[in-house]
Amino acid sequence: MKNISRRSFLKTAASAATVSIAAPVVLPRSWVALAGAEKPGYFEREFGITDSLCQKVLAEALSKGGDFADLYFEHTISNSLSLEDGKVNRAYSDVSLGVGIRTVKDDQVGYGFTQEMTVESMLNAASTAATIASAKATKPAGKFEWLKTKNYYPLQKLLTSVPLESKLPLVQTANDKCFALSSQVVKVNAGFYDQQKRILVVTSDGIKAEDLQPRNYLYASVTAEKDGRRERAGWNIGGRRDFSFYTQATVDEIAKMAVDRTLVLFEAVQAPAGEMPVVLGPGVTAVLLHEAIGHGMEADFNRKKLSTYSTMIGRQVAEPFVTIIDDGTMPNYLGSINVDDEGTPGQKTVLVDKGILTSYMYDKISARHYKVKSSGNGRRESYQHYVQPRMRNTIMLAGPATPKDVIQNVTKGIYVQDVSNGQVKIGEGDFAFYVSQGKMIENGKITAPIKDMNIMGNGPKMLQNITMLASDFEMNQGGSGACGKGGQAVPCGFGQPTCLVKSMTVGGVKR
Repeated sequence: MKNISRRSFLKTAASAATVSIAAPVVLPRSWVALAGAEKPGYFEREFGITDSLCQKVLAEALSKGGDFADLYFEHTISNSLSLEDGKVNRAYSDVSLGVGIRTVKDDQVGYGFTQEMTVESMLNAASTAATIASAKATKPAGKFEWLKTKNYYPLQKLLTSVPLESKLPLVQTANDKCFALSSQVVKVNAGFYDQQKRILVVTSDGIKAEDLQPRNYLYASVTAEKDGRRERAGWNIGGRRDFSFYTQATVDEIAKMAVDRTLVLFEAVQAPAGEMPVVLGPGVTAVLLHEAIGHGMEADFNRKKLSTYSTMIGRQVAEPFVTIIDDGTMPNYLGSINVDDEGTPGQKTVLVDKGILTSYMYDKISARHYKVKSSGNGRRESYQHYVQPRMRNTIMLAGPATPKDVIQNVTKGIYVQDVSNGQVKIGEGDFAFYVSQGKMIENGKITAPIKDMNIMGNGPKMLQNITMLASDFEMNQGGSGACGKGGQAVPCGFGQPTCLVKSMTVGGVKR
């Protein structure tokens, strides 16, 4: 193999990244080829990761026994460009390269990783992983077969071949558009982020899987001033997108949303406090579905009896019009994956089918415990992290009502457009979220914008209290978010229609 140290590689790669800010860089041929035309074997071509080497490392990982082992190679290139008031104030590139080695015995995990792509370093990391077991050596598969996967985020060209000169006009235009939309805008931060992650998963049972995962987003954050008072808000759009996605229309939408969301805060009033109906708007408010409900359906929490749902498979957890799906196959969305980080193909998992809890989200360890197949939810932040069951795109399907019908069913309540700064207790499902954008509902009509309030409740109870779903399903279009669990952050998507929860606690002002 090519014995390349991380220090030598990063020195070369960082040099290339610095030059790319000033001029196009000549990159390795496989970096600039059309993604759809690439053949498997990137890590062998670029870093000499051969089957014989993988067998040797896996043999060391299983040298003291174990149920199975796997290797997770990663090469990630990230770029960020930001402007403040029309001037470039930050532009950088980051390169990450390494391999994580896992040995599994029952539900216990031994893990080692290295940033040095040398035989010695990989064998040392494998030896560390092997210490979880203390039995006779287990042999890995004698040969590996490439896993066939679909591509849910095809690229016309690799993000590493897009020069700064092509990104800067997008950011500059977003900046200028925000200032042009209102004289009250006094400050704008705009930027573009892109990431290109390549992974190779090699398992002791003979599977090899590669993936090229793009991630990017364009954003604008706006500060406005009126009568000596300042307010701030922002917006971003992105996902696993080709660079061609970012058109003038996308820029215009980001700028308008950022400015509108800021200016409306000048008109906002404080919401009343107490128990009342809450209508969650379509799209971005599904972060509550993700945080307050979705985590409780991840299989590790249920295997360890930490989740309210641990004894609920086959039981009714919501009204019959409620169906919840975790889907890794939605093209170009943030949580989509062609293959998970254990070598299982991306797929769709129905969690709640017409009100009945039908499945958890499984990684391989949890699947073995429940004697089912992995649902393709084994994910990790990077090669430095072990696998956990994690969400992909978690969605609640549309219902039979119209959005107008939902609003008209509320005499006094609040309409939530966006939330942030949430806290959730996974086991119990208790949560609290800050409402960053919302409005009052009075006598079946949306009225004044509101601010400075929280909504609180219990996830399983909230699911039971959903009494209406509208037909206006939307996915969150953002690309900047990441879900945290066990000290790891991974990109996830979420979506839902307008949704009526008959009662939640609103932390506003007593009237």
